[in-house]
Order: sequence, then structure tokens, then C-alpha cells
Amino acid sequence: MDALSQTRAAAARYAGAREERARIQRRREQTGQHIVDEADQVSARAERLVQRGTVSVATVERLSEQGAERLLERIIGASADFQPANFLARGARAVTSVGRVTQGSNGRAIPIGTGFLVAPSLLLTNNHVLPDAASAEAAEVEFGAEMSIDDEPPVWTRFRLDPAARFVTDAGLDYTLVRVAPAADGRTAGELYGWNRLIATQGKIITGEPVNLVGHPNGRLKEITIRRNELTTQLDRFLHYTADTEPGSSGSPVFNDQWEVVALHHSGVPGDNGSWLANEGIRVSSILAALPADVLAELGCAPQVTESVTPVRHSGVPARPSAFGGTRHLVFLHGRGQAGRDPMTMRREWIAGLNKGLTLAGLPPADPADAWFPFYGDTLGDPRESPAPSAPTTRVVYEQLIAEAAMLSGRPADGRREGLLTGLQGALSWLASATNLDHLLIAAVFRDVAAYLDDATVRQAVLSAVERTLPASGQIVLVSHSLGTVVAMDLLTRLPATLEVPLLVTLGSPLGLDAVHRRLLTGGPIRPERAGQWLNVWCPSDPVSIGCPLDDDWKGQVDERAVDNPLQRSHDVAEYLAHPHVARALMRALS
Repeated sequence: MDALSQTRAAAARYAGAREERARIQRRREQTGQHIVDEADQVSARAERLVQRGTVSVATVERLSEQGAERLLERIIGASADFQPANFLARGARAVTSVGRVTQGSNGRAIPIGTGFLVAPSLLLTNNHVLPDAASAEAAEVEFGAEMSIDDEPPVWTRFRLDPAARFVTDAGLDYTLVRVAPAADGRTAGELYGWNRLIATQGKIITGEPVNLVGHPNGRLKEITIRRNELTTQLDRFLHYTADTEPGSSGSPVFNDQWEVVALHHSGVPGDNGSWLANEGIRVSSILAALPADVLAELGCAPQVTESVTPVRHSGVPARPSAFGGTRHLVFLHGRGQAGRDPMTMRREWIAGLNKGLTLAGLPPADPADAWFPFYGDTLGDPRESPAPSAPTTRVVYEQLIAEAAMLSGRPADGRREGLLTGLQGALSWLASATNLDHLLIAAVFRDVAAYLDDATVRQAVLSAVERTLPASGQIVLVSHSLGTVVAMDLLTRLPATLEVPLLVTLGSPLGLDAVHRRLLTGGPIRPERAGQWLNVWCPSDPVSIGCPLDDDWKGQVDERAVDNPLQRSHDVAEYLAHPHVARALMRALS
């Protein structure tokens, strides 16, 4: 489909979305909020901004004081009004991956569009820019075609395209993904100019938020559009937004304010009088959903699972029978906040982290199919529910957990300090400040730990769900994370005699809290006899493992290792598994 046909299709979609735009305007008038969307979109967006640290803890607390009503929209609005100091630096990094696509004509390089790197050697652009392998074979991409910081003339680098090695295109979605040949010295374009990872996760942007475009309009040197731009409508596969664009911008990345790619720009929407009403881009999630599994693997993305109208209750995933000789088994036990997720996708994410650690340790990678992945996420409810539990006894446990964690992180016993809130909110604020994670995320983790420890029905449901996906016999290396470490301790008291546990690994565990270990099925800090070696790995900035090291309570029963995870991902299981010490310990036990 050529550019004119794409423009006509975009105009038809824009006309068809007239009622949606009217509905958005009515909601804005009713709420007094400019940034509006469906409740699940708003919740996912606010949670993503909070978890990534885009909105500061102090800002969230200030907005919370204004009341619970429309709190999430206020959080998102704050992210649009105030940018962190690294906004420009992150934008500069994202911009370098954008190149000018050219084709030769009479010895000249004629610009035909824009493209950007989404992997070290993969360029994403439009189908109407590179419709087939022959056009890609005759094309090049120029990186660095921009004025320097001192307005000096640009010096750019040209790379040939290699469609014979990789070429995937879709005229309907108007995208082309093509291999970029390495430079003469063997280095990839991504090594020199970086790349932007594509993310399918919900919550990257909602209606009313700003968008930023980077491209080569009319073949000029690289330009950026960051003023008076916003997302106006979300369709199933496309986004509409306001922005100044021109021919040649086709294939430009559309970024949110965190410089994550949300769409691939491909067309303007023409009006009746020759004006332009809006712009249209293809949603990143739509492109990823259309790509084959091997391409997704190169992009570092798990294959996407289409959501059904009714929620799907997932069961665990067994390993293939031949894994590790069929007698030794790797079992992953996840933490909280996984309701509705696909266990196969989660298993791939855990293995991806482990494979990074194995690579650093000089060991061969593992296959996702070699790991058992019990799943209990759907027994704990929706992770977007209120962080605080409603049941009175569970609320008591929840407050004890947070108070103890805050005390162990250095909060004064009387809970008072100038400028700091007292009580539960003060304890959460202290933990957030001590760990640089948002207090909403911290509260949600401890809520689910409290629910498991206090409610016998929840505990039984979780343990039963895990037991349904375990090998019948042999040796299991049990790797657990967060709430999963608490579940693992209880599970070890119930395993059949046919299963041995030569190694238990706990990652980011709350087992150092008195309020946790005294409520275990063992009745205290007592390692179950079924566990052979026990390795506990913790990060000092992880609020869930704030009671570590464990040896104060679990005296002489555990080997421990402190690690340094990235500050904003201190509780991330993939970061824990990526440490070579952890990877080596697992492989030793399995081999």
C-alpha cells in the first residue's frame, strides 16, 4: 500500500473515531481533567509511572493529601507537568538511534523516509518507505545526520541494509523491519548509535498525554517535535495525535515523555480544505503482536498473548520430561502482583534473567522449557486493588510488617522526624525514601504478604495451586522470589517423601521480619528438614528484603549473598537471577 493509500485509510479511521473523540471531550468536561481514559488504562499508566520513579514519592504524597478521588489522573498529570532533570539526556540518547533512509538515484542519495533501530541490527520503518526486499536492497540508512551541539556541520555514517538476512513487512499495519548490515569494522549500528527497545506492556501512554516525534521531515537534517503535541485517540491498532509533521517523517518513532516508543508514525490525516487534522501512528503492541517468535526473540520481547473478554484463570507450566536428565528439576516460585498474567511468558522472563547470569558466569544458557513454573497469581486478586487490606486482622498484620520494615531501615522508634508523617503513612514514606521505590508499590507487596499469612483460606489456595504443578519425584532446586519465598517455606513442610530439595534459593525475601517468620507453618525461624543447602540473596535497597541478612534470626541455617541491583529495579527477580553467583549455584545443584 503506497503513501497515498495509507493517508486515505488513516482519514477513514479518523472519521470513524468521531464519536470516540466526542466521548473523550464529554469526559473532560465532566471531570475537569484533560488527561482521561478508561479506568484500566489510567490505573496501568499511573502504576507504571510510580514504579519507574517518574513521579517522586513526595509528589505522590502531596497528591494523596488532596483525596483519593481522581488520584491516579493527578499522578499522571504531574508526570506531564514536571520532567526530571534527565529528560533531555534520555531524549538525546533515544534520538541517536533515528536515521534517514535514502535510495540512490543518478549517483545521489535521495531521502525517502525515516527509520530507527529497535535492536543492534534491526531497523523499523514503514512499508510504504520500504515495501519489498528489492527496495531495501537498494537503500541505505544514515545515522548522525544532525547538527552538533555547537551547530557544526554533521558527519553522518551510512549503513547498507541486508534484507536477505532479515526482512519482515506488513502493508496493512504499514511497517517494515529489516536487517542493517554491519560497518566495515564489523560493528553493528546499535553499537555506535544505540537502539530503542519495543515494549508491549500496557501503561505507556493515555489520552491527553504529550508525544514526541523524531525524524527527517522532507529529508532535512534530524528534527524533533516536542511542543503542542498530544495523544488524542487510541484505536485498537493505531494512535491519533497532534504534531507538526511533513513528508519524510514516515517511519519516525513516536515517544512518550519517558522516551519509550509508543507508535510508528506513518501518515497525516487530511482535512477537506487541504489542512491536516491529526497524525496517525501504528501502535507498538500491534506491531509486536504481528511479528513471528524468532523476531520477537531478537527484539528481546516475549510473544504476546491476546487477551480474551472474560478473564482467564491460569494454571502452572510443567517442564519437559527430559530436562536435567528427568530426575533433577528447576522450579520457579513467583511473588505477588501476577494476577491475569501468562505463566509461560513469566517463565521466559525468569529464564532471560538467569541466562544473563549464566553468560556472565561463562556457562551455557538454559531453555525456558526446562523449568517448572507453578502459578498462584490468580488466587490473590487484582494487583490494582487498594494497597491496604480491608479485613481487620489482615490490616493488623499489614501494619506490623510495614512498621517493622521501617524500623529495620533506621526509622526512629517514636516515628517522628521533622517533615515526615507519623503512623502508617510515615512508615511507608520512610521506606520509600530509604529504598527510592514508591510507597504504593511497597504497600501492595506487604498487603499480599499479610493476606497470605493471616487468611488460612488464601494460604491453602496458594499452596494447592503450587502443588498442582510440581514433579512427582526426584530432586528439585526451588528458586523463590518475594512472597514466593514465604510460600516456599510453607511448601517445604508439605512436600511428598518422593521429592528431595538439595537447594533452596530465596530472592528479595521478607523472611527476616518477625511478623513474617513467626506466622510460618514451622512456627518460627526454623528451616524445614527437607531443605538441604539454603542460599538467600538480597539487595540492601530492596524494601521487601529489609530484614536481611537473615542470620540474626535464622542462626547458622542459611548462606547469604548481598547484591547490588539497579536502584529502580531493586526488587526485580530478573535482576537477582542475573548475578553470576546465583546462576552458578543453580547450575551446580542441577548438574
